[in-house]
Amino acid sequence: MFQRCPTPSPPMPSSSAVDPERQMIRLLLLLLLLISPWPNLVMTSSPFPVALWSHGDRVPANICQHQTADRRLTVHCSGLRLTQVPAGLPHHTVCLLLDKNLLVSLPADSFSDLFLLDELDLSHNQLSSLEADCFRGLASSLRFLDLSSNQLSTLDPAALGGLRAHTNLTHNPWHCDCRMQLLAPQLNLDPSSLAEVVCQTSDLPSLGAVGMPLVLLVEDWDLCLSVRRTTDVTMLVTMLLWFFILICYLVYYVRQNHEDARKYLDYFKTQNRQV
Repeated sequence: MFQRCPTPSPPMPSSSAVDPERQMIRLLLLLLLLISPWPNLVMTSSPFPVALWSHGDRVPANICQHQTADRRLTVHCSGLRLTQVPAGLPHHTVCLLLDKNLLVSLPADSFSDLFLLDELDLSHNQLSSLEADCFRGLASSLRFLDLSSNQLSTLDPAALGGLRAHTNLTHNPWHCDCRMQLLAPQLNLDPSSLAEVVCQTSDLPSLGAVGMPLVLLVEDWDLCLSVRRTTDVTMLVTMLLWFFILICYLVYYVRQNHEDARKYLDYFKTQNRQV
């Protein structure tokens, strides 16, 4: 059983009364902040508006909550409507929560500096693709990866980068084909989620594959059978075509040589008659 990242506790309200003048100053500063034309200010559309300073093309990691418990640094970036992984995450981060954001894809080396990362939560995003080497550097440390509730239909083996982490792949529109069957033995699926990794589409829809768990489908059917049949048919047609070309060339060669031989014979006969 994995030790999940601790949830940050909300700050306790102060028992002392707020000075009315200070409260007025804070309100004025907030109004100035909202109406000022800051060029690098990015506003989120979350229920509680948060101002985020951009760091180049990426949001800095200081917008996330940092919590240390039992010498484990947990970085909470949940629900910030992020479209990219924050820049400058602490190198000693053990648990990173990026759930409930707007991530669409993960580029290469998204977490390459987090050599101690033990748990990564990417659930409830809009991930539809994982680029090659997006998890580079996590093969030796990562033990739990949550990719549930996204838009993944297939996985590129190069994206996993040799990960051996328990992976939650539930609630994704998986397309079960030969590629997924070959990839399945490389996945260390979370045992509690095996029954919920369901095929939404398949290369074998007529056999009732749609709606079945991926694990059962891989065990009971050969998803690569249609691919092999297509390959065999293609090879057979190619061989027949080459054989036909070879026969045509041989026929042409024989006929051409036969006509040349007849020409030489007629020439010799003509010479003998003249003599």
